[in-house]
Amino acid sequence: MDAVLSGLATGFSVALDPFNLMLVLVGCFVGTLIGALPGLGPINGVAILLPIAYGLGFQPEAALILLAGIYYGAEYGGRISSILLNVPGDAGAVMTTLDGNPLARAGQAGRALSLSAVASFVGGTFAVILMSLFAPALAGFAVTFGPADYVALMVFAFASLASLVGKSTVKTLLGATIGLMLATIGIDANTGVPRYTFGIPDILAGIDFLIVVVGLFGMAELLTLVEQQARGTLKSLPVDRSFVTMADLAKSKWTIARSSVIGFFIGILPGTGASVASAVAYGTEKRISDTEGTFGKGDVRGLAAPEAANNAAAGGSMVPMLTLGIPGSGTTAILLGALLMFNIQPGPTMFTQRPEVAWGLVASMYIGNVALLVINLPLVGLFARMLTIPQHYLTPLIAVLAFIGIYTIVGNPHDLFMITMLGVFGWFLRKLDFSLAPIILGFVLGGLFEDNLRRALSISGGDWSILVSNWKSILLYVLALFVVVLPIWLARRARGNAMQDAESH
Repeated sequence: MDAVLSGLATGFSVALDPFNLMLVLVGCFVGTLIGALPGLGPINGVAILLPIAYGLGFQPEAALILLAGIYYGAEYGGRISSILLNVPGDAGAVMTTLDGNPLARAGQAGRALSLSAVASFVGGTFAVILMSLFAPALAGFAVTFGPADYVALMVFAFASLASLVGKSTVKTLLGATIGLMLATIGIDANTGVPRYTFGIPDILAGIDFLIVVVGLFGMAELLTLVEQQARGTLKSLPVDRSFVTMADLAKSKWTIARSSVIGFFIGILPGTGASVASAVAYGTEKRISDTEGTFGKGDVRGLAAPEAANNAAAGGSMVPMLTLGIPGSGTTAILLGALLMFNIQPGPTMFTQRPEVAWGLVASMYIGNVALLVINLPLVGLFARMLTIPQHYLTPLIAVLAFIGIYTIVGNPHDLFMITMLGVFGWFLRKLDFSLAPIILGFVLGGLFEDNLRRALSISGGDWSILVSNWKSILLYVLALFVVVLPIWLARRARGNAMQDAESH
């Protein structure tokens, strides 16, 4: 504990330097704006700013503080477009749309935005505290996860999807299957054989996640608005001066606590990230708390769970990057590259050999989380006022953000046609009452599932028993079976009790 306190003292002396403090604030503010733009997200924000930080000749600790501020600032910002426009800023914000957007449509955008800011603050701060206290030990545990364990984790995440969202379990599983099919498009990494490309060269490398999320959410929302305009059924969204209340915080306090824990521990597993964390946290909370069937209709707990989890996962993903040199997510892979550019080798000795960098980053995250709360809460009313923009102006605004965001990042005109086609497909699925979130999660988890399944079978020489060869895998399979069977058993029990009550009367 003395070593932790001494390290934090060193870190705060670095982070509170006026120049570094300014970088924290700039990074948080710019990150929030980047996260709010559909399709950009933290990974692109950090990638865009890295050459600038390096080119300006910043000290290593200053550059890392700026880039980290952009990282968790973008995690905060992703909720803005998710709640207001039903368009996720990044993968971790997909689950936020499920209850955040219904709240905004009910005229409670301010309440949703402020609650999500508080949940994000708690999740992010919890992660930094645990990172300060237990980073080396947690990283040591995370690195014991092999490919077979990741397969079991993905099975558990898919099992959570079964009753995660939507009114129909069958449609939810069909959506996840569609996502899995989209994830297999492109050249097979093992054999070099093109899969489902239909001779189109532009998709040989697969379909980028940004294309899928902006197409299925952004363009589908755009087409829905156009349809409503054409039919004359378009209604202006109500906006009031709503704000998070003590009753909301009291109702969601245990949700935030549980989701922060889930998010952090999933975040430390290399390669998982906020999308898996928010999905598992939402599914867990739905089973524990959704006794009235209000999740997906504007329940504050359904909003707080993914927001706390994805920010806790952002902090958790820093643990293996700093202590082992293993990136926990795509964004931390870029941060790892930034460290190597400055000739700093991450690992267990980094906290002793370069304490100003390691502990300076940790201390800046404490400051950054507070700064994000201070920046975001006063702006809730301003963000909510976006909904007062007339819908016939909002429609082209969504289109412009979608097309510019995709073309700026990818730079391929073919992808503009791709998001349009996916938008039509998403609009059609919405007409059939499909939830689009399982498709996105199936797409994200599908790649992880296939890669780790192939690695596990390569290690074992094709022996499938490797998938149940240790206690971590078996525990995850048992949990997956539990989350599938328990709702069925509870439903049958409830029907049995109802029949007994009817017979007794």
